[in-house]
Amino acid sequence: MRAVVLRDGRLQVRETPDPAPGPGELLLRTLSTAICASDVHFMDHPELAVDDPTGRSLYDPDRDIVLGHEFVGEVIGHGPGCTDRFAVGSRVTAMPVRLVDGGAGGMRIIGQHPDAQGSFGELLVVSEVAAKPVPGDVASDAVALTDAFAVGEFYVRSANIQPGEIPIVIGAGAIGLSAVAALAGRAIEPIVVADYKPDRLALAREFGAHVAVNPAEKPAFDAFREVRAERGLPGPAVVFECVGAAGLIQNIVESAEMATRIYCAGGWYTGDTLDVTTATRQGVTIQFGGGPHPQDWYGTLDAIAAGRLDPLPSVGRIIGLDEVPDALELARRSDGPPRIVVHPNGDVA
Repeated sequence: MRAVVLRDGRLQVRETPDPAPGPGELLLRTLSTAICASDVHFMDHPELAVDDPTGRSLYDPDRDIVLGHEFVGEVIGHGPGCTDRFAVGSRVTAMPVRLVDGGAGGMRIIGQHPDAQGSFGELLVVSEVAAKPVPGDVASDAVALTDAFAVGEFYVRSANIQPGEIPIVIGAGAIGLSAVAALAGRAIEPIVVADYKPDRLALAREFGAHVAVNPAEKPAFDAFREVRAERGLPGPAVVFECVGAAGLIQNIVESAEMATRIYCAGGWYTGDTLDVTTATRQGVTIQFGGGPHPQDWYGTLDAIAAGRLDPLPSVGRIIGLDEVPDALELARRSDGPPRIVVHPNGDVA
């Protein structure tokens, strides 16, 4: 098959062996897949996957790795032991993990392991037990964004925002928009969003933000204090950090008030530092990582399928495999639209 292949530090669009479904696995023809910043992080920081103690990811410079982990596919084959749950021709999606020995031997992250080739290829293998059917009337491109929007769902669910508390979303890229959508889906207001790019602030409003600010013009916490005073809300800020820039957590901690909760969704792959003394003085609570959990992922899929969530406004481009390397470079620079969707087989999904 043709695929976007990472090998020995080089990214190429070329032929690589077709993946073969093992016991309890489905072979898919990839219909739609979305580019994620995690694809870039995996390429740029292979040292994190050379010796991953969990075994879920693996960077081996001598083996092909097909990137991509947000997808929808059409069933074209079954491995031994599959049920009749998914007929040939049906559309499915799945959490991006390939189970080893049905899960008894752990799991591999699809798109981050040579034994779990990703969705930036014409073909893809997924575990049947992790797969979910895609209803006939929902767009494949929308379903391919399930994983991204499940991230925001996880952090917002974890925050358990109470009456009087005001959410601040830092960054209106793909993850920031997913947090806004999860907040709006719970009818939480007001939602404050901060980003330097006007087009992303406009998208944040489209997804349900009430206050959109450019930090170069007004700090996010100033906007928070203004809206809190206007509405007479007594609670602290609940911050969703969705950028991952070095020094940003420290800046948030220094700007925060007592009892602020900070949920770090941005992802740090180059490390960062935090002055614990300042965090202690401010009395903040900080949560890193941990999701999304299956309830967030499949709940987001249900919301998209039912029409309660439309993630498609976040899509700025639809491309083919040959354009993926340039699109990944845009993602590296945070210079493109929040989401770029790929059609690996060249047809409209």
